[in-house]
Amino acid sequence: MAQMGRPRTFDRDQAVEQALQLFWEQGYESTSLSQLKASIGGGISAPSFYAAFGSKEALFQEVVQRYLGSHGQVTECLWDDDLPPRQAIERALLQSTRMQCEAGHPRGCMVSLGVMSAPSAEFASVTQPLTESRERTRAGLRHCVERGVLSGELAADTNAGALATVFDSFLTGISTLARDGVACGQIEAAIGQVMRVWDGATL
Repeated sequence: MAQMGRPRTFDRDQAVEQALQLFWEQGYESTSLSQLKASIGGGISAPSFYAAFGSKEALFQEVVQRYLGSHGQVTECLWDDDLPPRQAIERALLQSTRMQCEAGHPRGCMVSLGVMSAPSAEFASVTQPLTESRERTRAGLRHCVERGVLSGELAADTNAGALATVFDSFLTGISTLARDGVACGQIEAAIGQVMRVWDGATL
């Protein structure tokens, strides 16, 4: 009779959460297998790690899905057509800022920072879900601007792509500001300033 494998000596869900913290803080490429094993604890062996998670890349993909389904939801308001478009953009910026600056996890946005050091060609399969998330947010910003034009809130000749890129650039920059320890209140005040770009495009 074949022997049963060693029973798992760690909480898998907790291990994924620990991996999330590591990947968020250090990025994909800079997080080593030894660091992941150490975060799980219990002296987990490499074979046990691979049996539980498949590979470092598979664990990262699982972590990304957890992040996108929780912390990454802060910009989903961009697709809420019940919100006035200006309000939807401002809310997305504020919610993202507060999430990125709150205690209990690394500062910054994993979608922006998680693969910054990873060469795109070599880690294409790793970066794809994060790339798609950034593209969705970018599309959401443009969607809001286009709604503003259609409703007459913004001038008909507004360059929707350019205006959306202004907000996208600011949103992407929040990650660096938060990681550098810039106070949440200071970033929130800056959001008030950047929203004046929208106001300047009104009729």
